[in-house]
Amino acid sequence: MHFDQLNEKNYLMFAIQHYDNPQSVTVDDFMEDMKKFKYLKRLLKRYLKTGVLRVNLILNHLIVLFNVFGEGTIPLLMYKLEREYWSLIKTFLVYLNRYPQIPAGSLDLVDTDYDVKELLEDL
Repeated sequence: MHFDQLNEKNYLMFAIQHYDNPQSVTVDDFMEDMKKFKYLKRLLKRYLKTGVLRVNLILNHLIVLFNVFGEGTIPLLMYKLEREYWSLIKTFLVYLNRYPQIPAGSLDLVDTDYDVKELLEDL
């Protein structure tokens, strides 16, 4: 199945197609991994509202997502997160060396976040 653009009707099928977790044996395990997108969004939203950035927790969630969804992670992030968070996510992707060498569509038009970059460089 080919996915030109993710939407409410096809994003779960896309996620299932890219899902690779040998330790997952139930649908609940899959849905638990999908919740990581919501957790990320919550952490980013909190940062924009309060200035508190849980860098290590965000990195852990991103690493888990890449481990189980592989190359499907970036399209899922772009679908699940609003544009206001893209600059933050792009900064983390660059730091993790997960930002694609080939242009990533709309994400290429977004700058990295200077403050987050500084925090990541201090790790």
